[in-house]
Amino acid sequence: MSSILRVTLKKGLVGRPEDQRGTVRALGLKRIGHTVDKEDRPEIRGMIFKVKHLVEVEEVAKGAASKDEG
Repeated sequence: MSSILRVTLKKGLVGRPEDQRGTVRALGLKRIGHTVDKEDRPEIRGMIFKVKHLVEVEEVAKGAASKDEG
C-alpha cells in the first residue's frame, strides 16, 4: 500500500528556468501556498526532487488524504 505525499508550493516561479516551471505545473501546483496530494511513486518523487527548493513535502496517511485540493 503506497502512501500519499502532500506537496505545497512555497516559492514563486518568477525567474526560474522553463523546465522547473513546467515541473511545478505538472505536479498540479498553481500558486504560492497551493497544496496537492499525490500518490507516492518514483515519477512523482523525481519531479519533487527537481524542484525541491521550491516546494515543501509532507507524507500523510492514505486514509487521511482527500483528493487533490483545488
